[in-house]
Amino acid sequence: MQKGKFVSGNIFRHIVVMSSTNAIGLTALFLVDLADLFFISLIGETELAAAVGYAGTIAFFTTSISIGLSISMSALVARAIGQQNREKARRLVINILVTGFIISSMFAALAWVFTPELVAMIGAKGETHAFAVSYLRILLPSLPILAIAMGAGAALRSVGDAKRAMYSTLAGGAVNAILDPIFIFGFNWGLHGAAIASVISRFAVAWVALYGIVHIHQLLGRFNYQAWIADQKEIFNVAFPAMITNVATPIGNAYVTMMIASFGDGYVAGWAIVGRLLPVAFGMIFAMSGAVGPIIGQNFGANLHDRVSITMKRATQFTACYVAAMALIIFLLQAQIIQVFSAQGDAAELISFYSTWLCITFIFNGILYIANAAFNNLGYPTTSTIMNIGKATIGTIPFVYFGGQWYGALGVVMGQAVGSILFGIIAWLWAQRILNRLQPTSSAIEAEDEQPMNSALPLTPFCSSRAYMCADSEESMIEEQSQQSNQKIDPAEKK
Repeated sequence: MQKGKFVSGNIFRHIVVMSSTNAIGLTALFLVDLADLFFISLIGETELAAAVGYAGTIAFFTTSISIGLSISMSALVARAIGQQNREKARRLVINILVTGFIISSMFAALAWVFTPELVAMIGAKGETHAFAVSYLRILLPSLPILAIAMGAGAALRSVGDAKRAMYSTLAGGAVNAILDPIFIFGFNWGLHGAAIASVISRFAVAWVALYGIVHIHQLLGRFNYQAWIADQKEIFNVAFPAMITNVATPIGNAYVTMMIASFGDGYVAGWAIVGRLLPVAFGMIFAMSGAVGPIIGQNFGANLHDRVSITMKRATQFTACYVAAMALIIFLLQAQIIQVFSAQGDAAELISFYSTWLCITFIFNGILYIANAAFNNLGYPTTSTIMNIGKATIGTIPFVYFGGQWYGALGVVMGQAVGSILFGIIAWLWAQRILNRLQPTSSAIEAEDEQPMNSALPLTPFCSSRAYMCADSEESMIEEQSQQSNQKIDPAEKK
């Protein structure tokens, strides 16, 4: 039986390859979202840019359902692969895809019916409200297709095929980028054209990802109703808390948008630009949870706890270096960003403030993503739920409210950043506690910490080749122990 790809080899290399390929695909989609906003800003109506901001908040909420189901796919399939149980992996893939399609269809229908109320709830009014509603009602029916696309992409990453998962999102980004200017300006459809282009791009992502799991990896089993029913408990043990976890984030963002809206559409337009700039700049960090999850899952499934701990450590180092570098770049280019998007007044003020002071705090968002990957793949999905609900409520509402009362719209975004710092630290400490409980002592990790070459880890994400050599030297010390541990797996677990 073929063992998982991530249970041997250099861990840092696995992290960089998985996160970078995942990030390239994600960033392509985020770039298209940014291009949407850029093309719309050329029309010259602040209400349109603000409408995209409001619609994006609701769209993020509905998409979070699909993200939660894809986390279930990643965690369960990676664990089955780590246990060398490919038939179980095939069964889980088809069953999770079916479950995702059904649940996403239900949420899409509810959101479509109540779109006007949802948009009004976060502060949209007048023409801006009408634009946001029409945009969302075009986009929402494609949510089930997005669920299939994200689930299939997660299945590809679970078997280590991050490159093909990247190709699927690149295909979607390319389709959207080509159709955007044609629909927005060529057909003169404006905001509606941007929505239609996004719908078509989701079909492209789903087609490429499904092709990979069906024809390349033969990972899609036959659907069996009884097996589907039997797997629901295991699926929802991860999927339900993961969905709650991911829904918590857009709820927190909706509150932030609502607070910013009280200071005018100008600030909302600036917040919309920031909200699309950050995923492009920090796509690598957004990709980290989906990239690290399969690595943790396979090694946990193979009982290689030393490698799980090393994965957490390497992912955190990589995150800190990457965010620091990107925050500096954004700080230096903030004037150009404001100019490109024709931001003025309140919008320009918010973009400048965020670029100067708050981008660096994204390190703690990255740490939270890594901790969530550990919780979901080590069998503690409820902990991930608690952390994200806590961040969206305790870590958002009071900080944002008092920030807004004391410092206006800028205080709102500053308050959100303070909450992210607090819960990033709490999540990291909690994840370490779980790791220590799984393996109270680890000679491999102790040996690693004694090595002076830790100081040679990269100071920027562009030093990855040197970091590979450092990590190779360190992790060669645990490779023999990892292989021995792999041999001690209960034979019943491999079947």
